[in-house]
Parts: sequence; structure tokens; C-alpha cells
Amino acid sequence: MASSSPALLGPERLDRFARHIVLPELGGTGQATLANAHVLLLGLGGIGAPALQYLAAAGIGRLTLVDDDVVDASNLQRQTIYTERDIGHGKAVAARRWVSNFDRALEVTISDTRITPETAPGMVEGVSLVLDGTDNFATRLAASDACVAERVPLLSAAVGRFQGQVGAFAGHLPANPCYRCYVGDAFDAEDCDTCAEDGMLGAMAGWAATFAAMQAVRIIVGSMGDPQWGQLHLLDGLKPGMRTLKIAKDPACRACGMP
Repeated sequence: MASSSPALLGPERLDRFARHIVLPELGGTGQATLANAHVLLLGLGGIGAPALQYLAAAGIGRLTLVDDDVVDASNLQRQTIYTERDIGHGKAVAARRWVSNFDRALEVTISDTRITPETAPGMVEGVSLVLDGTDNFATRLAASDACVAERVPLLSAAVGRFQGQVGAFAGHLPANPCYRCYVGDAFDAEDCDTCAEDGMLGAMAGWAATFAAMQAVRIIVGSMGDPQWGQLHLLDGLKPGMRTLKIAKDPACRACGMP
């Protein structure tokens, strides 16, 4: 984890985080915790781009940003950190540039490495939290399995058309499920429906992403209520409304079940 430093927590930063510090549930201690946190953000698309804005705004001291894609004109409808000048450039590079322009005190590492069962453990090791906004089950399951093995909490967020979902998983804890408990083993192949085929309301991506960012802050700070492990929040943009499902731990899960 990044250690606290004057650049992150000095008097010159008080105005920036004043609205956090006056919250009794967060306060100066919570802001210091955020400054010392290391969040791994997987995917810098419809979920990752808006989520990054609020993670950076919250003062997360260290961010690792992973995406192997490039910016396309069709992304601009929902991936809010990019501009027309970024089209054709790598998303990870453009995202780091956005953070640098927004808050130079934050430490940012980027990677365009593809997330696989082989690469995910090295990415996850030592981070405070993983926020997964990737767009296929194989990648999500690889990230989840690595989180269980490395004992790192996982926030999984997804969006499509007018629906979103955000779930918090801590499968490394005995009573809590992992993401694999939720989806099972049938989705390890790299296939998925895409937003190009199905469409997506841009603001829907923003709702799911900012909800995920809020949950990340709650989990990291630890003083803002129940982390809601194993709860999946389903967001419906047409109603609009939200409902919550409780995911049961699968004793036979190959990632977090009983040996």
C-alpha cells in the first residue's frame, strides 16, 4: 500500500477534501485511510471510466489501471474521462493522463496486460480492493479467483441496456461467497454479449459506476456501515429502482469452497 505523505494529506489538501472531513462517518481518519489505499481498477470502459473519476476525487492514494483496449469514438457516449483527442490511443495511457490533470498527488500505475488466470494473481497481490468493470465472464472469474487466493475484497460491477449490477465479494472469508459462487463454472470461456449488439444508456453506466465507487469508499474506510459482502444490487434504469439479492456461498465452489 502507499504510505501517507504530505503530498496526499498536508494542510494544502484540506480544502480539497473538506466535504469528506466534516462527515462524522468519514472524518480525517477516514480520509487518511483513503490516502493510504491502493485500488486496482480492471477495465476502463463504461464502468471503469466514471468510477475512476470518483475514486480519484475521493483521494485514493494509489491507483492501478488495467485495460488493453484503445479509445473509440463510440466510447465517448458513456466513458466520461475520454475526449475526441484520445481516439485511437490506449485507454490506460489516456486514463493516467486524466488522473494527472485532475490530481498530480495521486500515484498511478497502468497496464495493458490482458487479465487471465495466469496474470491476475500478480495484479491483485497487495492491493486494498479490486473494482472489476470488465466485460466478459472469463476475465471476471480470473479476477475473482485471484482475489480469493490473495485475500483481497472484490467489487464487481456490470451494465447493459438499462440495467446494472454491483456486488461486493469476500470469498476468502469463511462465511462469504465469491463471484464464482454467483455465476458458477459455465462461463470461463471468453464469450459475452456486447453493448455494441445490445445498446447501453450512457447515464446507466454512470449510475452503476458511481454506485460501485461509493461502495469502494465504504469498504475501504470501514466506518460507513456494513460492507454488504455477498449482496448483489440490481439497478433498473427504466423504473427507475434498485433491489438487492443475497448470494449464498457454494460449499463446492472450486475457488472458495471447502477443500
